[in-house]
Amino acid sequence: MSATPPALINDFVVKIATVNGTGSASANALLMKSIFRAGIPVMGKNYFPSNIQGLPTWYEIRVSKAGYVARSGRVDVMVAMNVETYGRDVMEVSPGGYLIYDSTWPRSPLLKREDITFIGLPLARLCNENFDGVRTRILMKNICYAGALVALLNLDLEKIRSLLAETYAKKPKLVDSNMKAIELGYNHAREHFSCPLPLRLEPMDKTAGHIMIDGNTAAALGCVYAGATVGAWYPITPSTSLMDGFKSFCEKLRVDPETGAKNYMIVQAEDELAAIGIVLGAMWNGARAFTPTSGPGISLMNEFLGLAYYAEVPAVVFDVQRVGPSTGMPTRTQQSDIMAAAYASHGDTRHVVLFPAHPEECFYMAATAFDLAERLQTPVMVLSDLDIGMNDWMCPDLKWDDSYRPDRGKMLGVEELKKMDRFFRYLDVDEDGITYRTLPGVHPKGAYFTRGSGHTQYGGYTEDSTEYQIVLDRLKRKFNTAAQLVPPAIVESRGRHNIGIVAVGSSHGAVCEALDVLAARSIGANYMRIRAFPFGAEVKQFLEDHATIFVVEQNRDAQLRSLLTLETSVEKSKLRSILHYSGLSLSSEFIVEGVLAEIGEARRPVLVTSPSP
Repeated sequence: MSATPPALINDFVVKIATVNGTGSASANALLMKSIFRAGIPVMGKNYFPSNIQGLPTWYEIRVSKAGYVARSGRVDVMVAMNVETYGRDVMEVSPGGYLIYDSTWPRSPLLKREDITFIGLPLARLCNENFDGVRTRILMKNICYAGALVALLNLDLEKIRSLLAETYAKKPKLVDSNMKAIELGYNHAREHFSCPLPLRLEPMDKTAGHIMIDGNTAAALGCVYAGATVGAWYPITPSTSLMDGFKSFCEKLRVDPETGAKNYMIVQAEDELAAIGIVLGAMWNGARAFTPTSGPGISLMNEFLGLAYYAEVPAVVFDVQRVGPSTGMPTRTQQSDIMAAAYASHGDTRHVVLFPAHPEECFYMAATAFDLAERLQTPVMVLSDLDIGMNDWMCPDLKWDDSYRPDRGKMLGVEELKKMDRFFRYLDVDEDGITYRTLPGVHPKGAYFTRGSGHTQYGGYTEDSTEYQIVLDRLKRKFNTAAQLVPPAIVESRGRHNIGIVAVGSSHGAVCEALDVLAARSIGANYMRIRAFPFGAEVKQFLEDHATIFVVEQNRDAQLRSLLTLETSVEKSKLRSILHYSGLSLSSEFIVEGVLAEIGEARRPVLVTSPSP
């Protein structure tokens, strides 16, 4: 045992190393929800393999009384349940921390450290003595370590019991067996160790008015509230649970209570190209439709996205980004589809892209995406990522304005068409680049031929250079109009500073914490979180106002920085890249190190890479 470390109250990280497929997810979720119900801000990060079972998996629980949501860059308590990764897990514990292991078997004398405390719990022995069956004993061992943590960290055992009753309300036998395993670990820890540890939990009141939710579930709920009735997709990690959520919500909210008729359609297509085709057909016909996918799916959808852009058919795509290229690492996170989404398809195409930073924005941006798609008559892509989409986040209660009505844009109805001499689908009468459209079958005057081939502003086929350029120039004008309609960037001014930080999406949490750390070191910086492409005037102004700008992003090739240099007149020498592309979620420590490295050295781009999990 090492010397007693200083007390850490409601501010530490627990990392749990297990084997995929052994039921650890239930134990980890139970712990995190219990902390949340104690009123303490908490965040969970799941690092799991892409196979079904057998490979290492880690779950990181960050307790932060300040409400920080990013990885902290340290591990205060490691629960080392996987023999294969034990050596790595021991080395990852921060000095003064704790390592909990299964002491049923002897621990290698080579794997010890004098600066951390080892806590041995005979988990396998306890479960072998109290449960029957190999599979049951494996599952209960994970629940048993959760019970030990309840004692060591000072969690309320009754809250655990209540959560188990809720989780397994329809299976009371599971409540009894899980509670038995919890109590085995709990009682052993209390009998053999000083509980709680100096590192512990104390009840707070900072979670009232908040929920725990993942981004895919929030986006799915947002689609239902936005009026979506059609979902088409080809299963792909990490976006599949978005469609699972949409189906679940539709079964509750889109079924006529009197007739039982379903007011929705969900289609599992043969591939992503077919999925986006279904979406285009549905939205062309007047339904609100979407498809969830990830990077490989965006690659396959390019041809149809180009058709939608040129023929001006609305579509909504949720891209839950993962590590590429090719198959990459399907269960790791990145922000590597920025350029692919912004310029998807061949020819001159530019698409509207939204960047939610957390599940709350996934919910609200769903409605924004559909409104923009219909108002602009173009594809809109929402770029979430695996970190947002598949991890549970603490978010404010989601609220909905019941007065909301879908923005269908410039859509002509029967009475409007009757008053017109002729209707021309691609004629810009308002000079904003957006033309009027009709739905099929509304009125004979509203009929037109939807063309992906060269067409005039009157809708006729053409290969005339002038006529073609008129339409293409209008599409550029429409994109400029889009810059005034998309969600503006959020600028956080912390004073008159020459340093600016720019980021998108899930990098937001790490940047916010890094700003506080830098401020504590007397390094001031302002922050701009970009929420959409095309960029608004506020983006260009922020870039002009700062002499040194750190662009924080989770990819290797500085895609956000490239987009800024292509789409604004920013001086390239101002921009410094802090690039994180290991597949793990971004930590504040990583950003701080990147900024300090730049400030302390010659003015040159900073490339910082992160360690393996």
